[in-house]
Amino acid sequence: MKLQLINPIAFIDLETTGINISSDRIIEIAVVKILPDGTKQVKRKLINPEMPISAGATQVHGITDEMVKDAPTFKQVANEVKQFMEGCDIGGYNSNRFDMPLLIEEFLRVGINFVIQGRKFVDVQKVFHLMEQRTLTAAYKFYCDKNLEDAHSAEADATATWEILLAQVERYEQLGTTIESIVKFTGEDDIIDFARRFIRVKGVEVFNFGKHKGKPVEQVIKEEPQYYDWMMKGDFAMDTKQKFTEILNRTLLKKG
Repeated sequence: MKLQLINPIAFIDLETTGINISSDRIIEIAVVKILPDGTKQVKRKLINPEMPISAGATQVHGITDEMVKDAPTFKQVANEVKQFMEGCDIGGYNSNRFDMPLLIEEFLRVGINFVIQGRKFVDVQKVFHLMEQRTLTAAYKFYCDKNLEDAHSAEADATATWEILLAQVERYEQLGTTIESIVKFTGEDDIIDFARRFIRVKGVEVFNFGKHKGKPVEQVIKEEPQYYDWMMKGDFAMDTKQKFTEILNRTLLKKG
């Protein structure tokens, strides 16, 4: 295996009730954990989302309300999933834009803080799009010369993503051979909130949307403190609100 792992890496894939990160829920989660010696461990769970699955989502992944009605809720499996991912870097396919934000929302909803500090997040789709511009099924065929059976089965997709990353490391020398070098190549090594409402510019947290786009967050807190209240009441991801609160508290401590 050319890829050098310092930490275990957990490849995640979710099937969900829909595609709204703030309001939709997980109905299937698969975590394929690769240890530094190449050993693979798998955890897969069907989950009762406690809300209807949209018809459009069922058309994609084939999971119906009936199939998950007797499954555990996310609250019942959350600690088990968190512990399985403990100490792991995170990998996935479009995971930094969808799977991880939605998973973190689920953790926050049940009162669990999933710490992202110190972890690396490698999104195989980002590498693929930078290099080839294709879908997951096409990526699997392109890199691994295999047909993706059971596409949109969470475990199959997560395992395929791991195989694709191995093939990408073999193909593209510029990626390097570590998770850190891949994350630096894709430009996603400094995530503040997964919705990208905040980004870091020259070490400073700034807004990445709206009327304050480009302004330092601390500056806005000082000049327009009511903006915090507006965001807390708005339809923003819980992860975004949590990060804004952390910045606010840090700013107030500096003033004090």
